[in-house]
Amino acid sequence: MTLITASEQKTNIYCPSLTAYQRRETITIRIGDIPMGSAYPIRVQSMTTVDTMDTQGSIDEVVRMVDSGCEYVRITAPSVKEAQNLENIRNGLHRLGIKVPLIADIHFTPNAAELAARIVEKVRINPGNYADRKRFEIIDYTDASYAAELERIREKFIPLVKICKEYGTAMRIGTNHGSLSDRILSRYGDTPLGMVESALEFLRICEEFNYFNIALSMKSSNTQVMVEAYRLLVQRLDEEGLKPYPLHLGVTEAGEAEDGRIKSAVGIGTLLEDGLGDTVRVSLTEAPEKEAPVARALIDRYTSRAAHEFIEPIDHCPINPFQYIRRDSADVYNMGHLNVPRVIADYSDIPVQNLDALKSIGHFFLPVPDKWAMNDQGADFIYTGKNPAPFMLPNGLKEILDHEIWRDHSDKNNKFPLWTVDSWNAASDVSSFVNFIKGNIHTFDDAFLATINGNPKVVLIINTSNSAAMPEMRRFFYRLTELKYKVPVIINRAYQSDLGDKLTLYSATDIGGLLVDGFGDGILLSPVFSDEILIDEKLKSAAAYNSIAFGILQAARTRMSKTEYISCPSCGRTLFDLQETTAMIRKHTEHLKGVKIGIMGCIVNGPGEMADADYGYVGMGKDKIALYRGQEVIKRSVTAAKAVDELIELIREDGRWIEPSEREILV
Repeated sequence: MTLITASEQKTNIYCPSLTAYQRRETITIRIGDIPMGSAYPIRVQSMTTVDTMDTQGSIDEVVRMVDSGCEYVRITAPSVKEAQNLENIRNGLHRLGIKVPLIADIHFTPNAAELAARIVEKVRINPGNYADRKRFEIIDYTDASYAAELERIREKFIPLVKICKEYGTAMRIGTNHGSLSDRILSRYGDTPLGMVESALEFLRICEEFNYFNIALSMKSSNTQVMVEAYRLLVQRLDEEGLKPYPLHLGVTEAGEAEDGRIKSAVGIGTLLEDGLGDTVRVSLTEAPEKEAPVARALIDRYTSRAAHEFIEPIDHCPINPFQYIRRDSADVYNMGHLNVPRVIADYSDIPVQNLDALKSIGHFFLPVPDKWAMNDQGADFIYTGKNPAPFMLPNGLKEILDHEIWRDHSDKNNKFPLWTVDSWNAASDVSSFVNFIKGNIHTFDDAFLATINGNPKVVLIINTSNSAAMPEMRRFFYRLTELKYKVPVIINRAYQSDLGDKLTLYSATDIGGLLVDGFGDGILLSPVFSDEILIDEKLKSAAAYNSIAFGILQAARTRMSKTEYISCPSCGRTLFDLQETTAMIRKHTEHLKGVKIGIMGCIVNGPGEMADADYGYVGMGKDKIALYRGQEVIKRSVTAAKAVDELIELIREDGRWIEPSEREILV
């Protein structure tokens, strides 16, 4: 492999190693009695949802959070009165013997931050709205006017820096993709570069005053943007000679249940794989004590990661890690090139005994009209191995058989063979449509790849037994990129069916981490069953694996198959029951494929935090909702009782509403 100079490597490597797990070295920062940095374990944190003025309610919630595994607890302080009450909450916790470090979450109000910095162990500021302006205007700044704005920000920010330094208070400079200032947007656009520069402007002021007790974050509800921004931040810190500050990882407004866990794992897990991250907060629209176990499950995979199998080193990154570009693969059948990534359901250990067996993967037979219907998560292929389906499959579903079974089957138009490298090399009769060749990545050596390069009928299905699955598979994709081979590749991972939440988190990390780098033309998730599992349980597992596969593709922004909800995790600023409202909106809109709806508890988290949303539902006062189209407010002060109907009407006005009864789809 060609060696490159240190300066060239600096522009290509954004993490300690692309192949061997190595945690990025950072400085240590002090947050109460629990330090953060690479010399210490990756920390878990979450945020309260109770009104900060409810002292006892806040104390009770913090106790539950600590019991669930939180090492830091963040509490919102939107004004001076909440900042003052942090002292009462802290004192109440101390009386209970709980000295968990508290973090004040600040937006818009420097005076609240300056007060909180004298009380709690850490303050979090958002450079997009701490002293900057956000009016959703496009302003052309001259160099002089831009410099004048920086000076104004400097004057407002320096007092907080001095207080934090005096009191030994830590700070997180936390950029959010959705709340970049007009000034940043005017110069850098709505980009990861703008996110990074927004934080660096504040960080340079801190370093000027020799204040270094700082963590940084680059959060977004878009996993591609989030991953790119964190990588670029690390790169820029190194290039500018700034200190290697610890990183706080999080996906903004990840949502709830399976979707929230998948999106969190795609974003956070990808960065953890690269050795980036020193504290994790998983933002779920659930009770805050539900977040810490999810964060811990993500983190714990890396406590022994150093022992993984050897992966061939690489001295440079052959792709641009700061911008999503899908790998250019050949167009084979309906895979690769411009086709959306495909989902293959693994039924090799699940007998297809009747038509109902396909319900688990989104295909339904309707007896009365005597036809098949498919929902938005209908699998594209089903792998039945040695046991072909005993009936004709729907048109939207093609079958993959082991090559020896396919060879003797009469239907070679709708059924395709699965080969090993050895059987492919010995094959005399192959499919004229598409041939799948499956194997561990080590079986696909350069000599074999050269023989299939340019073959318009071949798709690879790759897997690995390495515990570091994502970096080893990524190394394979790097190899294909360097060789300029365009064969489409399906990512195959096998997991025990009884992993619970870990199934979602591990698969979303292993596969999602590849997808956000532009790698992968499809997913094959294979369940591993214990011997005593009954057929009904296997079909339930098939449904779960299918849902996860589509969820990973959506979270990685590579295939939109359902409505996406960008909902904040709630905090003391929230003006309505966020979980109940999210469930209600989901009930009425979950059939709107590809529509993104932001559900925000207050103006702090909207419209800025829902920058990616098509529509927004934002609390603006007691029983008052504002409705947005993109970042433009369309209706103000809508009563909560009418807000969902008004939201539906807004979607209808745009021609994007579909009545559920009008769809030939079963959900």
